[in-house]
Amino acid sequence: MAALRYLLDTTVIVDYTLGRPGGIEIVEHLFETTGDLYTCDVVTCESLSGGTPEGHAATKALLDALDYVALDPDGARWAGERRAERGPGTSRRHLGDALIAAVAWRMDATIVTRNARDFEAYGVPVLGYGSESSSGGG
Repeated sequence: MAALRYLLDTTVIVDYTLGRPGGIEIVEHLFETTGDLYTCDVVTCESLSGGTPEGHAATKALLDALDYVALDPDGARWAGERRAERGPGTSRRHLGDALIAAVAWRMDATIVTRNARDFEAYGVPVLGYGSESSSGGG
C-alpha cells in the first residue's frame, strides 16, 4: 500500500508559524507519521503575502521542509473546469483553492486545511483540523 501524501494548505502554514495550537499539532503529527508532505506555488505565495519579517523566516523554514510540487498543464485545465462547475446562484470558486485542489488531484494527495469546506466541492481528499473544519479523514 502506498504511503499517504499530504498537500498542506495555506491555513496550516499560517497557523503553524503563528503558533496556533491546531496548526502546531497537525504539522507535528504529519512530520512524525509520514515524509510525504508537500507545498505548491499557490500555498507558497499566499503564505508569504502577509505577516512580519520574523514570521516570514518561520514560514520559509517550514516551506523549505516540504517537497515542492508545481502544477502541470493538465492540472491547470482541470482546475479551470472545476472552477467553472457551479450551481445556479452560486459564485465562482476561488482560483487559489482550485489550483491547490488540482495539485492534490494530480498527485493523488490529501489536502490538509483548517477550511475543509473550501475543497469539498472538488472531490479531492481533505484532512481537516481545528474548529472551523467541517471534514475529517484522508
